[in-house]
Amino acid sequence: MSDISTLSGVLWDMDGTLLDSEKIWDVAVAELSLELGRELTAEVRETTLGNSMQDALRKVFTHAGAEATDTSLTWGRDWLTARVSELFAEGIPWRPGAKDALQLVRDVGLKTGLVTNTERGLVETALGTIGRDYFDITVSGDEVDEGKPHPAPYLRGAALLGLDPSSCLAVEDSPTGSLAAHRAGCSVLLVPSEIAVAATPGYVVRGSLVGLTAEDLHSAWCDARASSAS
Repeated sequence: MSDISTLSGVLWDMDGTLLDSEKIWDVAVAELSLELGRELTAEVRETTLGNSMQDALRKVFTHAGAEATDTSLTWGRDWLTARVSELFAEGIPWRPGAKDALQLVRDVGLKTGLVTNTERGLVETALGTIGRDYFDITVSGDEVDEGKPHPAPYLRGAALLGLDPSSCLAVEDSPTGSLAAHRAGCSVLLVPSEIAVAATPGYVVRGSLVGLTAEDLHSAWCDARASSAS
């Protein structure tokens, strides 16, 4: 395991953090809700941000008044995955500063991983945009028993890197993902995308990844650890 007295690794969320893909999910989730018989509200959509596939589906099914059986949820998963895959194939825009931030982490020699609630098939599609060489490991939502906000995805990511979670900085955009990383023992750099998130012990909030420096990474890790301990 790593020496937790220094930052050793960065664990990146994908949707809304590296890629401006939440807007793509907005379209697909809204279409699914209509397919189930009710127009999606902005409030319900907001509650699904950063969720695992199953958690998001259950919320949409409940909103639409549809029964969430194993069979219906499997149908919903397949429908949503197919639609998002179609939309991803049309192109996924980057979040501002994200590509440069990924290169920065590589340049300074930190271990790095992708930790997302998105399932493997869509992750593989998205990696065609992001680039696989930026990551030493990737963890998708269907490779852990529990998705974010459970700490399992981040615990797996740190373990695959051979690092203690306390030596890792997680970069997130949502309350759900940030909570997962915090519960795992990571420091959190929170860069909100779709919804505002209040400063919380263990988190450092930054408006954008644009202009991120190595000093910013280390400061975020140190400051988040300090605020969590206070």
